[in-house]
Amino acid sequence: MVSKKAQEIPPFIVMDVLERAQEFERAGERVIHLEVGEPDFTTPECISEAGYRAICEGKTHYTHSMGIIELREAISEDYWKNYRVKVSPEQIIITSGTSPAMFLLFSALLDPGDEVILPNPYYPCYPNIIRFVDGVPVFVEVFEEEGFQYLPEMIREKMGPRVKGIMINSPSNPTGNIMSEERMREISEFSPYIISDEIYHGLVYEGEAHSILEFTDRAFVINGFSKLYAMTGWRLGYLIAPREFIRPMQKIQQNLFISASSFSQWAALAGLKEGEEEVRRMRETYDQRRRYLIPKLKELGFGIRVEPTGAFYVLANAKRFSSNSYRLAFDILEKAKVGVAPGIDFGSNAEGYLRFCYANSMENLIEGMNRLEAYLKQYY
Repeated sequence: MVSKKAQEIPPFIVMDVLERAQEFERAGERVIHLEVGEPDFTTPECISEAGYRAICEGKTHYTHSMGIIELREAISEDYWKNYRVKVSPEQIIITSGTSPAMFLLFSALLDPGDEVILPNPYYPCYPNIIRFVDGVPVFVEVFEEEGFQYLPEMIREKMGPRVKGIMINSPSNPTGNIMSEERMREISEFSPYIISDEIYHGLVYEGEAHSILEFTDRAFVINGFSKLYAMTGWRLGYLIAPREFIRPMQKIQQNLFISASSFSQWAALAGLKEGEEEVRRMRETYDQRRRYLIPKLKELGFGIRVEPTGAFYVLANAKRFSSNSYRLAFDILEKAKVGVAPGIDFGSNAEGYLRFCYANSMENLIEGMNRLEAYLKQYY
């Protein structure tokens, strides 16, 4: 008999969209992928070369369970350079992507029944992992006119004796919006731990992203190399945590994962040391695409009350076309061969929205929008 946990964990719907799109591609159709949040760039050459060198030099064995010290020291330097916060390398655990980082974090933080406050909409894996370790997600509905951002009074209303953490994500998936310094400071003053997903830091086009560590040390930071350095397949993330949590999380890492990939760690070190120019070029390209996509979606009739200025997503209001985002997304895929993510994947408060990812070439974005325009004219 399959376990209850395995039966009840929800699917990641955007992957269902991708896998259906791949069926069309195997049948010879050309699909424009605007559904999955994956950079279309190849990994910068300095990173790939460092990974290759590491393999050739025999750096292919287990590392320290917390990660190689050189990489942890470089991350410490990076947080000092970007945010002027001091993080000890002994507060950092390198993980096989950010999902294992979340698993370590929630396993160490939560006893059965403990709660974590989340915004709705949210990144789908947050509540799924919380529930998997027997925690309880508590949702705060955030709205388009506020840029899908928490108001501190909304959090206060959800506070209770079982709340162990408050989750923030800036720049955000699925919205692309950035939380203001003032809002982060207010949230940091709540007593539970703040859990800050900073995976899209560095992909900011207007304004500035702040680390939660600028405001409080009662915080966990989730970050990694997938998005900023186009390293999704290298599977490398990290976790910054208060010292009292490090040894418990290290023990979980030792038992479940042993260590992150050795050569991926050496490659990521090169990214931190040498990849700044490549990152700048990728960021400028994303911004060009963002500046094309937002007005084009508005022209087609989608609502965007607060224009996103980070990550590579636009969460667009599609309610004038349909209130069922799942059905609409799959209909667009079937009839226009354009993959988009249905809002319902990101929570009940994103129903009626579609998420568009602009981590694709300008040529493909234009083709995708042309197909979408033809679809809307024909069916709506």
